[in-house]
Amino acid sequence: MSIAMIWIIVGVLLILSELLATSIVAVFLGIGAIVVGILLQLGWIESPSAQFLIFGIVSLALLFGSRGHFKRWFTGYTADRGEQPFKLSEDIGNRVTVLADFEQGAGRVVLNGVQWDARSSEPLKAGDVAWVIANEGIHLMVSAQQP
Repeated sequence: MSIAMIWIIVGVLLILSELLATSIVAVFLGIGAIVVGILLQLGWIESPSAQFLIFGIVSLALLFGSRGHFKRWFTGYTADRGEQPFKLSEDIGNRVTVLADFEQGAGRVVLNGVQWDARSSEPLKAGDVAWVIANEGIHLMVSAQQP
């Protein structure tokens, strides 16, 4: 097995390791290793010092130049602290259907096709219609009276 193939295999393994460690670092090291392997295969570089120099330059350039952009793809959307109260208040006033009788002020409701744990000071029964009066994170406060 040639040195070029070893670089390419190491690069592929580094990229695959990113599936386990989502730090978005190993993928850039893997790309750097693959670039060195290709350059070796083409005969453009030969010395070990040139191999490690190109590996370092390519990996660091990609890491610092692209990591922030790619990290947003892999981490998904997160709400800012100031945005959360707005999102929670969107449900207020929506109609829900009671799934399970409320016992000691707690029960289950369906809002937009999703089941929620809910609380109410009123005795609600399965099948009743209620309205969201507050959203407390993973619990809804509901009432039989429309707000």
